Amino acid sequence: MGASAEIDYSKRAVITLDVMASQVAQETVLLNLNTASYFGLDEIGSRMWQLATTSASLQAAYEAFLAEYDVEPEMLRGDFTTLLQNLLAAGLIELQ
Repeated sequence: MGASAEIDYSKRAVITLDVMASQVAQETVLLNLNTASYFGLDEIGSRMWQLATTSASLQAAYEAFLAEYDVEPEMLRGDFTTLLQNLLAAGLIELQ
């Protein structure tokens, strides 16, 4: 997936079946059992992961994160989109 690929914020993120996620302190460790690839998310990435995978839509997750953190909306949109693209490319989530 290219860096310019658009994310449909009306969809929701679903953790793929081959992924195990574990909270370690303030961080999240993700393991793709299919590829044996391991990924780590820092505190901010972990919160984005939590919101993206539990909210009714990516837009709702974005708005919740925006309400929780003091961040410029455009910067958050870019960072959130990049994280989602990386998660999709790694096979950790799918959009439904």
